[in-house]
Amino acid sequence: MNTPGLPPVRHCIDTLPFENSFASLPPAFYTRLMPTPVPSPYLVCASKSAAALINLDTEQFSTDNFVQTLAGNRTPAGSDPLAAVYSGHQFGVWAGQLGDGRAILLGDVPAPGTSSPGTMELQLKGSGLTPYSRMGDGRAVLRSSIREFLCSEAMAALGIPTSRALCVTGSDMRVMRETPETSAIATRMAPTFVRFGSFEHWFYNGRKEELKILADYVIDRFYPELCDAANPYHALLSEVTRRTAHLIAQWQAVGFMHGVMNTDNMSILGQTIDYGPFGFMEAFDIRHICNHSDPQGRYSYQMQPRIGEWNCYALGQALLPLVGDVETTKDALQVYQPEYERTLSQLLHAKLGLQSVDVDDDGLIDAMFILMQNNHVDFTLFFRRLGDLRIDDPSQDEALRDLFLDRPAFDAWAVQYRTRLRQENRRDAERKAAMHAVNPKYVLRNYLAQVAIEKAQNKDFSEIARLLDVLEKPFDEQPENEKYANLPPDWASQLEVSCSS
Repeated sequence: MNTPGLPPVRHCIDTLPFENSFASLPPAFYTRLMPTPVPSPYLVCASKSAAALINLDTEQFSTDNFVQTLAGNRTPAGSDPLAAVYSGHQFGVWAGQLGDGRAILLGDVPAPGTSSPGTMELQLKGSGLTPYSRMGDGRAVLRSSIREFLCSEAMAALGIPTSRALCVTGSDMRVMRETPETSAIATRMAPTFVRFGSFEHWFYNGRKEELKILADYVIDRFYPELCDAANPYHALLSEVTRRTAHLIAQWQAVGFMHGVMNTDNMSILGQTIDYGPFGFMEAFDIRHICNHSDPQGRYSYQMQPRIGEWNCYALGQALLPLVGDVETTKDALQVYQPEYERTLSQLLHAKLGLQSVDVDDDGLIDAMFILMQNNHVDFTLFFRRLGDLRIDDPSQDEALRDLFLDRPAFDAWAVQYRTRLRQENRRDAERKAAMHAVNPKYVLRNYLAQVAIEKAQNKDFSEIARLLDVLEKPFDEQPENEKYANLPPDWASQLEVSCSS
């Protein structure tokens, strides 16, 4: 416990005060089991900022005890390892029982400064077989673990709700995917890993008692302000729907694509979880599919908002027995569209440096996206360079214009944009600072992750550390790291990410 006025206590891995609130649920919700050890584990990467959330001493990173514990070779005192059961819709099809097929929850620890309940669960992803592994081997591979680690921390730095990644530990033990690959374990953190599919599991099995137990647990622990609502389950569904809409608007505004928005990958807290074949938009294409395993484009960039709402309706179906009736359930879901539209509008206005809302703004924004689509403009560079535009000096637009093949079309849109900016009478320097504070210069491009992965596969982990350092300050200029903001090289267009990990 921390004493007010004194520096926070820095824990070692063995003194973290573990509890496991999820283990207080009845045994039907999980299976207690230990992680399966791996031979000769080693540290691949670790996040100081994630460690700070739980007051973990970062000097622990260099200790064998830290590595052995978070590789699953030993169990920290006070932890109560378990794998949770859940179900879900995968690519729109009911998949039945799923569950933690390769993730084991150690427990939750205090996380001072985080929102209610002020704790973080620590989960080992890739720590061995569980009763829910189905045809899998319970392991994760190095490449996907590095991608999840980097993106979790990058999203946090962008201010987007997300699970966090404490570290990745590796082992030379091989696992088979398309080819043999090196295994790894990612330690990820979130207040809870309860997901939409956790509720679907009990609904589709006709077990209302367990459904109510889970809903009451989530409300009491994570939404205590809803306890006194006239209908707490209606209030829960409405708030989760609102948070989900808000989250997906943030994804769209930064060009992030999740890739696998199955209901079992949707957090009940409205956080980004379960990073798999994700991607950040580069050459803008509203129909872009970042997941090679999704040929129909269900989870394309343009579909994410609709799928987010679809998933909320799936959650509403699962909660229907508690909410009471169809009309009351539908009422809770009505918050999605206005919340999404309001949030996205606010974010886009900020990205364009607009402080007010004008009746013609939708037309200006629509024209901008059509222009970006027609020219396949790099998403991140466009918004970043737009902040450098000077209202009364189009001659300084060259870096921005160079992103477009059809420069006259850009010039025509820029005239409209400048006209709109003049309505606000805002100085260029002030607007630029505001735009650069919301339009990142650095995002986790696929090719950057790939370079780090290939070096790590040869036991050189230095590029992961360098990339993490860059991504933790995405809005800063960082002139010494300018290369990380460059357009992707030609070979990057051949990269593919899929559900295989």
